[in-house]
Amino acid sequence: MNNTPSWTVTHNAAQSRFEATVDGQLSEAAYRLNGDVMTMTHTSVPPALEGRGIAASLVEKAIAHAREQGLKIEPQCAYVAAYMQRHPEAKDVLA
Repeated sequence: MNNTPSWTVTHNAAQSRFEATVDGQLSEAAYRLNGDVMTMTHTSVPPALEGRGIAASLVEKAIAHAREQGLKIEPQCAYVAAYMQRHPEAKDVLA
């Protein structure tokens, strides 16, 4: 079985979000940057796309970006907070 997602997550720095377009619909994980803290404010996946792991892919990309840039993540979004709790390997970037 192929577990590779069929979408690509990109960092849209101009809009302060990580995004993926799947089946023509935009999913996003938005943030605010304050110094070296990336506050994750909102994760949105259209109802028709839920349950496919898109939100997790968005958060994984945000975590990878935080590591690359030396940032910490402050999860204000309930989904991001739950993801960080479920994935102890992400604790190194938790603000």
